[in-house]
Amino acid sequence: MSTMIDTDVAAGLLREHSLRVTAPRVAVLRELSAHPHADVDTITRATRERLGSVSTQGVYDILGALAAQGMVRKFEPAGHPARYELELGDNHHHLVCRTCGTMVDVECAPGKAPCLDAADDHGFAIDEAEVIYWGICPDCAQTAAP
Repeated sequence: MSTMIDTDVAAGLLREHSLRVTAPRVAVLRELSAHPHADVDTITRATRERLGSVSTQGVYDILGALAAQGMVRKFEPAGHPARYELELGDNHHHLVCRTCGTMVDVECAPGKAPCLDAADDHGFAIDEAEVIYWGICPDCAQTAAP
């Protein structure tokens, strides 16, 4: 688990991206900083604990606004609900355990976004690549060992 950013930092991030500072937006940003790879239900539950009330649709709307400003990254591992994390601009990908669903960040190969060099781009102007590595985490592998 990561460290939760404080309210002033969250408000400052919203202002830097020309977004109005509201209690629900600040709470969602704070929860995303503490719980990377969270799904909407997790973010909504944590935000409700913090604020007392927020609708699931409200959280979707906030995540949409944050993503539109490049503050939040959404990724969708097959068989899992969409996950969200703060956009750090660090060119990372994800490891996902097939057994327990644990998700971990993993750096991309060194260099300037090497994953954007497709063998054949078919004329596309590629600006993003998403890689998800699948496997079994060490805890699940140890549990499955005889």
